[in-house]
Amino acid sequence: MILIVKGRKRRFVGTVVFLVMLFIFAFFFRTPQALLTTSGNKLRPIYAVGTEEKKIAISFDACWGAAYTDDILIKLREHDIKTTFFLVNIWLKDYPDVAKKIAEAGHEIGLHSTSHPHFTSLSEGQIKQELLENHQMISELTGYNPKVFRPPFGDYDNKVINNSRALGYHVIQWDVDSLDWKDLSAREIYNRVIKQVKPGSIVLFHNNGKHTAEALEPILDTLQAQGYDIVPISELLLPGDYYVDHQGIQRSQS
Repeated sequence: MILIVKGRKRRFVGTVVFLVMLFIFAFFFRTPQALLTTSGNKLRPIYAVGTEEKKIAISFDACWGAAYTDDILIKLREHDIKTTFFLVNIWLKDYPDVAKKIAEAGHEIGLHSTSHPHFTSLSEGQIKQELLENHQMISELTGYNPKVFRPPFGDYDNKVINNSRALGYHVIQWDVDSLDWKDLSAREIYNRVIKQVKPGSIVLFHNNGKHTAEALEPILDTLQAQGYDIVPISELLLPGDYYVDHQGIQRSQS
């Protein structure tokens, strides 16, 4: 019994040390400064990137299930494409091996919270706890150091953005929604995505959409035939100081 208690104490101390070190790292190595939007004091996350290059990012939110994830990973590998997967702790606890597969395949991993709450209902302390605990679990399972965060339900306000940025994370939304979570057919998903994509787009999928894997192959075929370079979100983002305009488009300050 004494050994068990001591083991728990060590784990608790280790967790506290990790969170403190992560906070210090975030403070000294923050992401480039983002300015207020042209909408006054209302901040916006990044929905898309202002670029003329035919470059886009596609992303997958993992909140429930993993039945179709292997198929998605196979299609991405066959097209030699790396993407971004946003993972939440309640999913990671059920599918740790799938998370490792995603990381081993070379995909970017982003934060999607610890418990998938509405972030605008949380206090500043709760927001930071959700992010840091999510970061810790991702790091422990996969060795990945996340730099991007997508709020659950796309729910944000200035408090959410400011606290996320203070910890060093880019807050990411999307400008193309596949609506795959509604169990649209593969053809419907294809049509929605192809009609909306433009240079700098960020496309939203889910790893366990019923027809997502089926729709993905023709979407990738078409986008690559059109000359699009598909990259992880961090590679799409503009380097250096930037601002986010009233439409949520990231633009270079210079």
